[in-house]
Amino acid sequence: MSPYIYIMFLLTLALGTMITMTSSHWLLAWMGLELSTLAIIPLLAYQHHPRAVEASIKYFLVQVTAAATVLFAAATNASLTGEWDIACLSHPASVAMMTAALALKVGLAPLHFWLPEVLQGLDLTTGLIVLTWQKLAPFALLYQVSHVLNPSLLILLGLSSTLIAGWQGLNQTQLRKILAYSSIAHLGWMTIIIQISPSLALITLGIYIIMTTATLLTFKLTMTTKINTLALVWTKSPLIVMIASLTLLSLGGLPPLSGFIPKWMILQELTNQNMPLIATLMALSALLSLYFYLRLCYTMALTIAPITNNTKTTWRLHTAQPMLPTALTTTLSLMLLPLMPTILMFME
Repeated sequence: MSPYIYIMFLLTLALGTMITMTSSHWLLAWMGLELSTLAIIPLLAYQHHPRAVEASIKYFLVQVTAAATVLFAAATNASLTGEWDIACLSHPASVAMMTAALALKVGLAPLHFWLPEVLQGLDLTTGLIVLTWQKLAPFALLYQVSHVLNPSLLILLGLSSTLIAGWQGLNQTQLRKILAYSSIAHLGWMTIIIQISPSLALITLGIYIIMTTATLLTFKLTMTTKINTLALVWTKSPLIVMIASLTLLSLGGLPPLSGFIPKWMILQELTNQNMPLIATLMALSALLSLYFYLRLCYTMALTIAPITNNTKTTWRLHTAQPMLPTALTTTLSLMLLPLMPTILMFME
């Protein structure tokens, strides 16, 4: 693929997301969703590998189904109420269809089945786009219509996402699938709080994007895609082992790292809303996710690799990956806790 065509696809992808995020009309929002979907399909199949082609087809079918449901729900609401404005979604049938469509779009359980399989067929760069940038447009729509959605349904989607992702991520050996289940669990935390405190959901989304970007860029730097190759990361750099372990612990939500901030504030907000049972279940589900993060840290930092192995000696290979994004996102994923009062002040 020509670099100019590659850049064109990236710009179209960004344009589609921006159109959806800034639109107040359902047709424009749907057009932005379709633009971003059509622009990312060639990027997903860029490797011309059978797994990548399969993943791109699966992603296309799921996203087109979700976008068609979004359009049908908006048209149904317009035919019954006469309003195409996003904030005027009011009919119960349209609200139910829109909730299901957006849940499928971002990968909330029980509509999450496509995300781990799609991510497993992609390389780490396109996987990073799917896990971060592609969540912005549907989450913006979910943010705009959250005030009309059923609170019980949002709680059910959030709880099922964190619990199912935690259980299904326990026995995974592929790092991309583990990060896919991590994405589903984090989206569950955002969904359960988006109606109670939308600004807190945005903070959670921002911190999740920073931590996931740092983790995937580190895995790309060390050329690791499976758990058993994590034990060889120390041959490249012991410093990378320490930083990557702290980033994974931040994803798990351990203090005083940045990932602790949103989980603590969401649990506090749920308790203030007289939902202690929901807060307890969310805290217990966080322990499930923390287990497979600790498993990665144990393999990376506390396991000695065998003397003889058949893998490439990565410390001899020169990397062309720019280090500034990795360093910046890693620093933010570890040290945002002191800046939290300032962030909250700007979000209010």
